[in-house]
Amino acid sequence: MNGSESKIEIFKPFGEAFELMKKILFQPFDLKKWLVIGFAALLASLSGGFNVPFNWSRRQDNNSITESLRKVESLGQMEWWMIALIIVAAVIILMLVLVLMWIGARGRFIFNDCIVHNRAAIVAPWTEFRVEGNSFFLFCLLLLVLLIALAVVGTLGLAIPLFIRGPGSRADFGLLVAFCVFLFFVLCLVFSWLLISQLMVPIMYRQRCRAPHAFAQTVRLIAGRPGPLVLYTLFFVVLVLAAAMMSCAAACVTCCIAAIPYVGTVILLPIPVTLCAFSLLFLRQFGPDYDVWATFMPPEFLPILSEMPVLPPPTSSLNPPPEPPLSSGA
Repeated sequence: MNGSESKIEIFKPFGEAFELMKKILFQPFDLKKWLVIGFAALLASLSGGFNVPFNWSRRQDNNSITESLRKVESLGQMEWWMIALIIVAAVIILMLVLVLMWIGARGRFIFNDCIVHNRAAIVAPWTEFRVEGNSFFLFCLLLLVLLIALAVVGTLGLAIPLFIRGPGSRADFGLLVAFCVFLFFVLCLVFSWLLISQLMVPIMYRQRCRAPHAFAQTVRLIAGRPGPLVLYTLFFVVLVLAAAMMSCAAACVTCCIAAIPYVGTVILLPIPVTLCAFSLLFLRQFGPDYDVWATFMPPEFLPILSEMPVLPPPTSSLNPPPEPPLSSGA
């Protein structure tokens, strides 16, 4: 790290994020504010991705593939109205997923706005960040389509030789290794996108720019300062794992009440608020262009976020000037 570059810290922003969370949620405590910010956090989580279960058992994989092929063959024996019903249901599910992604993209900006301005608002930031939210949604959708296309092409390219040669051939082990390497590559792409999107939203929020411009800035930022960003990523992963453990414990203690989406978000609201504030405060160290509080900062945040302490006006420590003597003729 050059001497001219400012030092990028990891633990200090997390400590400030924890203090910021206490200021937002507990000083003072407002149930209505909790409910509104919790709803914003729920909206933001809708664009967090999807969980894809992987089964590493080769025998079970072959059985599932065979079962899938049997189901595909059985489609020819189904009635036309059943096939039409399946297609309509698939289209409805796809549209529902796209709507949730669109709402989640806008929800990220709403949740960031609640933290930046220390306010519980949904309608105002929903309208204000319409352009940025739509741009982020379209960019995520494009990358998702490209990632799915890459996964399908790679899987077919590895699966077709296996079906042609048949299981048990000498090339079977090599194809299995190639598939594991390809799967690891896809997971690395997904993980990289999660990191980039975590930084893109604050940049779009601060600069009011479109998603491609924010993506290019994030990539340049990672390429220019890879060390601090790698440490930030590792620490953030540890925080996410700890948050997941706390969520599971809360679900067990509350008899799965905390597992209900909105209820669980409200109960565990300090966790997403701290994580989001940590990302904002970490990115703030890279300069005014990445500081979401550069143009506005709530007065109650000044003791936590200001670089210099707020000094009282210098009038009490100075002696007043002597009054001029009264003239004798007065």
